[in-house]
Amino acid sequence: MRPAILNPLFAPLASLPGVGPKTGKQFDRLLERGAEGARAIDILCHIPHATIDRRERPKLRDAPRDQIVVIEARVVEHRAPTGRYAKGPYRVLVEDDTGDMQLVFFHSNVEWIQKSLPVGETRWISGRLELYEGHLQMTHPDKVLDAQGLARLPPVEAVYSLTEGLYQRTVARAVQEALKRLPALPEWRDPRWLGQRSLPGFIEALTRLHTPGSPADVAPDSPARLRLASDELLANQLALMMVRARMRDDNGRATQGDGRIAAKILAALPFSLTGAQTVATAEILADMASDKRMLRLLQGDVGSGKTLVALLAMTAAVENGRQAALMAPTEILARQHYERIGPMAGAAGMRVALITGRDASTQRRRTLAELAAGEIDILIGTHALFQESVQFADLALAVVDEQHRFGVHQRLALGEKGAAVDILVMTATPIPRTLVLTFFGDMDVSTLREKPAGRQSIETRAMPLERIGDVIEGLKRATAAGAQAYWVCPLVEENEELELSAAQDRFEDLARIFGDRVGLVHGQMKGRDKDAAMEAFQRGQTQVLVATTVIEVGVDVPNAVIMIVEHAERFGLAQLHQLRGRVGRGSGKSSCVLLYRAPLGEIAGGRLGIMRETEDGFRIAEEDLKLRGEGEVLGARQSGAPGFRFADLSVHADLLPAAREEAAKALQNDPGLTGERGEALRLLLYIFEREEAARLLRAG
Repeated sequence: MRPAILNPLFAPLASLPGVGPKTGKQFDRLLERGAEGARAIDILCHIPHATIDRRERPKLRDAPRDQIVVIEARVVEHRAPTGRYAKGPYRVLVEDDTGDMQLVFFHSNVEWIQKSLPVGETRWISGRLELYEGHLQMTHPDKVLDAQGLARLPPVEAVYSLTEGLYQRTVARAVQEALKRLPALPEWRDPRWLGQRSLPGFIEALTRLHTPGSPADVAPDSPARLRLASDELLANQLALMMVRARMRDDNGRATQGDGRIAAKILAALPFSLTGAQTVATAEILADMASDKRMLRLLQGDVGSGKTLVALLAMTAAVENGRQAALMAPTEILARQHYERIGPMAGAAGMRVALITGRDASTQRRRTLAELAAGEIDILIGTHALFQESVQFADLALAVVDEQHRFGVHQRLALGEKGAAVDILVMTATPIPRTLVLTFFGDMDVSTLREKPAGRQSIETRAMPLERIGDVIEGLKRATAAGAQAYWVCPLVEENEELELSAAQDRFEDLARIFGDRVGLVHGQMKGRDKDAAMEAFQRGQTQVLVATTVIEVGVDVPNAVIMIVEHAERFGLAQLHQLRGRVGRGSGKSSCVLLYRAPLGEIAGGRLGIMRETEDGFRIAEEDLKLRGEGEVLGARQSGAPGFRFADLSVHADLLPAAREEAAKALQNDPGLTGERGEALRLLLYIFEREEAARLLRAG
């Protein structure tokens, strides 16, 4: 149960004065709360991205152009549109002793304008001052105030991101009402640490962020933001350490293979393991052989050979007479793991099965019965593995692929499918060290930095969209020589319909040129149609595959040597790197063409420049973090991973070591968080919604 003291913060936002059900729905959309509904805490965590500074009251002659200013002026004349200009704007001439300007109103309430700006009166007018055809003008001032209104105007006003139907004043009013709900909370930070850094209390920090005294108060390095970011990182580190402690406290079972099956697999390989694969395999097998539960992250660049390392780990479980499971985020990936691992494992004498949400009921019943009887050694599947009906005879090892697509609770759920299950999670998204500590601080880490022998380097070029004709001509030559290519369509942010439409249009364009040698795959296709399109491409029946980012991770077609990314400027670095990694998997020379719409912005230009410079996924990940922030790098906005509201790791990474140290010390002194400070830290966990950790505390 959430502590009662926090109930006002988790009350529905629609219950605040001035919000109500209709506006509440708009806030649900703005704060990404959907059907669950926004709460007071959500609007307090919706931080301002800028400010309007109204402290300066310059004369018209000295006022800066193209920015918000407050001007004190006398109203001289109203100029209503007449005659052939009747549909034009309504204008009001105002002046001070240094000059004059026109206020311009389109389609406005004339009665309101005349009442607010009576001729001969002095008014304080706030808005963006511009020079238009040699005259000063202000279009639709945001404030027109008399002396009383000016006295109530905040000198510095917070500016929030909005959604359709919401206005700055509506959001600001809701924030102020939510601030009134803040209960008196005990201090959960070390007072000495706060004093050394001159950081305010939690409530003072929130209040200062939303009611800034100067633009500096909302900056990422302001004392208010630093306090809130460090609190969020502390909650995150506490949660990770508690999950790890819980898993480690559940006594593990030693799983030690004898190497007989692994030897057969290694003997059948046409290559040797890289040094990094050998080290990672040894680390994992040592974890499994100990009596502590394994919780390890295996991260490696595209094509670094993680799947083989995972297979050798699963083999150790089977050699020990137990079972292993591998969970992938999509059916395409689960099926591909099955097709890649199945033959190798089968040839070495292991029994492998696949389970997805689309299995026929008779086939599913047979698989589940064999699994429960111990007749299946390795089960590969999607989220279907979580289902209650999936019962293992003796699960020793759970491997989770593309970890960042799953939350901590899913990781734990799979681990509860057996007694003291060891957990190995894999990601093909190289993760900067800061993010490893932040998102995977509860895990040990093995890293594969080398590429296996035979992996080709990929020539990367960036070209403006105007040269799409040249790209298609090159594609004609390559396909005539038997090559295959991916054509990835633009990422249309948060609009799957537009994304689908872009892919459909490109497919139809290319089909007119290449006929039935073009295939199409996107996220809204039925599973079996998607599989059929992928299979046709894998078998070479189609030569060009038009796709959305559904093919980003894991898809493996060695004969595909060309990757074309349309509107590459819309993609993040990590995504571009993942897409490029779909080629260069066979013996043929591979290339990646990044088509962009000119002119490129600074960040997009930087991204494409880095892609041309390097294929090192770890360097790309570090650059991506600098350019975009952690939520985007890990896809945290779309997954169970903890996207941060106050902490921005590209700015606040140096707060992380202190948060880790403080979390470790707190749990060492009070493992159950039952003391006075422990109770305060429990409140922190609930405020930042690290419920998994709070639930573990309740479960003891």
